[in-house]
Amino acid sequence: MASSTDSNVKGENSQVSYKKYINTKTDRVLQSKKHANDIFDVIEYLQSEKDKEVIFATNACSKVFCQLFYRGDLYVGDLPEEEDLVNGDRSAEEKYRIFMRHRYSNCVELLLENIGHKAFQVKETSLCALMKFVAAEGKHPLQNLDEHYNFPRELLQTLVEHLLSEKEDMSLLISRFQEFLEMDDVRYYVMSSVRDNIYRVMGRNKKAVIPVYQNNVFTLLSTINVPSEASKMRHFLVRQDCKFEHKRAFEQMWLVFLKFKLPSNMYKKILVILHESIMPQMSDPTLLIDFLSAAYDIGGAISLLSLNGLFILIHKHNLDYPDFYKKLYSLLDPSIFHVKYRARFFHLVNIFLSSTHLPAYLVAAFVKRFARLSLTAPPTSLLILLPFICNLIRRHPSCRVLIHRPSTAEEPCDDPYVMEEEDPAQCHALESSLWEIKTLQKHYHPDVAKAAMKINEPLTEQEDDISELLELSTFELMERELKAERKTIPLEFDTATELLKSSREVLGVHFSLE
Repeated sequence: MASSTDSNVKGENSQVSYKKYINTKTDRVLQSKKHANDIFDVIEYLQSEKDKEVIFATNACSKVFCQLFYRGDLYVGDLPEEEDLVNGDRSAEEKYRIFMRHRYSNCVELLLENIGHKAFQVKETSLCALMKFVAAEGKHPLQNLDEHYNFPRELLQTLVEHLLSEKEDMSLLISRFQEFLEMDDVRYYVMSSVRDNIYRVMGRNKKAVIPVYQNNVFTLLSTINVPSEASKMRHFLVRQDCKFEHKRAFEQMWLVFLKFKLPSNMYKKILVILHESIMPQMSDPTLLIDFLSAAYDIGGAISLLSLNGLFILIHKHNLDYPDFYKKLYSLLDPSIFHVKYRARFFHLVNIFLSSTHLPAYLVAAFVKRFARLSLTAPPTSLLILLPFICNLIRRHPSCRVLIHRPSTAEEPCDDPYVMEEEDPAQCHALESSLWEIKTLQKHYHPDVAKAAMKINEPLTEQEDDISELLELSTFELMERELKAERKTIPLEFDTATELLKSSREVLGVHFSLE
């Protein structure tokens, strides 16, 4: 135990004193086994109320125990209770190793507690120290493991549990942890640990939404990238002879996470990165079908983004999903012109309807639906919608009948198109015409009227580029109108030279200024 002299040293209140004190204790522990008890004083500082002292002590503990690993001074095997050392027949050397192994366990417990410390610098230092211990345990295992399988999974799994807090946002610390995920073995065992952790935590909470926890999981998952080829896996924290099935582990981790109900705002985060960051790294992306189907039922932007994922599965992974276009068709309602994801909506719909092999009735249904919606759409949306409709007709010449519908009667007739029909195959769009576009030729906004006039002329083969119009706002439209050059228009009037002097004005006839 610490002597009274030691207590006086520790009691000094200058910054230099605690550093000198910890350094002295650290050196004594490493220099002689008879000073083993001094490790208590160093570990005690891990619970200090002063952040600087905790950080300094953490680095000191890292130094001490990494040296003890290297020297072989930590007991290997199932750790006996400390109480058994008194009556046991063990040698002094073995007792020392058991004693220091217990102190190592105490140190690890406190460092794990400090992962939840209020100060980020303390969290970060604790994280780095623990990862040094992971590396040290890998090189000098504390258990009698298979020589080909000596990664300290238990320590890493416990660390992952603390990173995936249920009460505290750990996104900043997880971003710091990303550095260690560059190591192929660390990445693999983290993925396995996350998968098991999700099962345990979500199962314990009866599958209820846990926003903070699930956000931490998503933050960690979204930082993991799997090498495309096994031959590229050359970076290891601990040398391994076994092969890792990274894609399989990656796939299982994500599928378990997506299996449970998520906070509503998280669906969009996942769907945005799904096609670029998740699908390419999975062995069988079609296993995402359940998640995408559930996401579609949420509605709004999430439904559209889920269809994007389904579209990729259909075209790149041969997924059979016959209801895709029926689901897309059902999303077309007046709200699409007023939501903040309008640009993304039209961009994706343009991709979905890009194939020239789609049946004429299907394309006609979308054209007619857009045309009907155009009657109540704002000018900014109409300037996207009208060239978009023209592009669809260009791709599918069989839909030109909607423009050139022959009619023997001059009087208006009933439109056979059924707007309320959810099935595009049953809405009778091909039997209708684009009278709505004809109506828009008399729109109050001149740019809209001009765009609607294009159907009166033969459509060129070259499609209109609508990319610049996708983000067009009402303010930009007004600015463009105000900056447009105006021709001088002659008007029949007398230029006023004096107030109330024009003989052609009523005021000038009846009033005068004196």
